[in-house]
Amino acid sequence: MNFVQPIRDLDQIHYIKKYLGERNKRNLLLFVAGINLGLRISDLLELRVKDVRKQYVSLREQKTGKEKRIKINKTLRKAIDQYIKDKDDQEYLFKSREGLNKPISRSSAYIIMREAADYVGLDSIGTHTLRKTFGYWNYKKHKDVALLQEIFNHSSPDITLRYIGITQDAMDKAMDDFGL
Repeated sequence: MNFVQPIRDLDQIHYIKKYLGERNKRNLLLFVAGINLGLRISDLLELRVKDVRKQYVSLREQKTGKEKRIKINKTLRKAIDQYIKDKDDQEYLFKSREGLNKPISRSSAYIIMREAADYVGLDSIGTHTLRKTFGYWNYKKHKDVALLQEIFNHSSPDITLRYIGITQDAMDKAMDDFGL
């Protein structure tokens, strides 16, 4: 399994949104939801329209079995409202074109992410990049590793910092500032 990174550049996030928005509104929402909710791709793909009509997304995580409740922020709310206005409550949010009402697959989500990443010249990208990007930018804004540890269900702050790429940033800076 390849180790994926968060997207550390806000300009790249902007250009990915622009790229996806010009091609497919569902794929744009997948990206925006992924970087604003911090859910695993397996949980994100199972969301239905009814799950995002309220102020919160409530679900039971597939991996951990734990209940999770996440507030929908203004950025995501705007994207959701534009996308779901004519959709049925039972419809999957990220509906596949195959089958009557099935979500896209993890591999389809990966292809979507990979194409967008190629467009902006990013490597080490996968579906988990969405969750890591959420964590990275949340940490940059709030500096609250304990909160992120809780959100991600990690056992220690060190795991969370390594997971969101902050440890790598610190190592890179240490090397930049070092020389003999």
